[in-house]
Amino acid sequence: MSQRNIAIVGLGTIGTALAKGILKAKLAPREGLVGSTAHPETAKAAEERLGIPVTTDNRALVQGKDTVILAVKPKTVPKVLSEIRDVLTPKQLLISVAAATTTRFVEEGLGKPIPVVRAMPNTPCQIGLGMTAICPGRYARPEHLEVARAIFSSVGRVAQVEDEELMDAVTALSGSGPAYAYIIIEALSEGGVKMGLPRKLATELAAQAILGGAALVLDSGQHPALLKDDVTTPAGVTIDGLMALEEGGLRVALIKAVMAATERGKALSKNSP
Repeated sequence: MSQRNIAIVGLGTIGTALAKGILKAKLAPREGLVGSTAHPETAKAAEERLGIPVTTDNRALVQGKDTVILAVKPKTVPKVLSEIRDVLTPKQLLISVAAATTTRFVEEGLGKPIPVVRAMPNTPCQIGLGMTAICPGRYARPEHLEVARAIFSSVGRVAQVEDEELMDAVTALSGSGPAYAYIIIEALSEGGVKMGLPRKLATELAAQAILGGAALVLDSGQHPALLKDDVTTPAGVTIDGLMALEEGGLRVALIKAVMAATERGKALSKNSP
């Protein structure tokens, strides 16, 4: 992807992570990347932090930009669309990272055949270890998806979803997934503390075990069950730990967590702002 002029509407956690990733990957020149926040004081702070122009005027922000990234909360989407619809043109690309907000809703809010790509990143984007799923709207072409892929590849891995109805499951698994991982790390750490380990050491051991295990799954391409078997030696200690996890219902609890979050996402999508 050649360097583009990019506007990020909303420099919150994800918007800031994307700004840093875009600059690091040199997808846009520093003078070609601009952002916005809701208040003058936060705009000034973001400008100093990122070294890019930051404004509170979304209309001026998006005018003439090649790509516009909509990185605001779902409840704010209608307001922003009403602000920018008159200045956006079908030659521009809009990428929305608003959860539970369909491409159809964004397209109808703009009232023009503007290419829209929906994306669902997660918070590890802040350290370049994010996971983002992208899917196209009605007017998005392959070249628009390539732009989105390049942008989100600057903060982690990217997967394409063809059926937008699956984005609620993506949100429940990948978007919410870090929260599930944190509670697992916390619980493992508590187990270490229970057995006498210092809390800081226990947390480090637990977090690195999860990080390393996840990296091995991605790097090897093997099914997690096969990698689990590599750790589980006959009559060793791991099998006793696994038995305790099965007895406690961890597997079913995690499956139900994804199911519950997916249903909540579907409900929010139906009542899209």
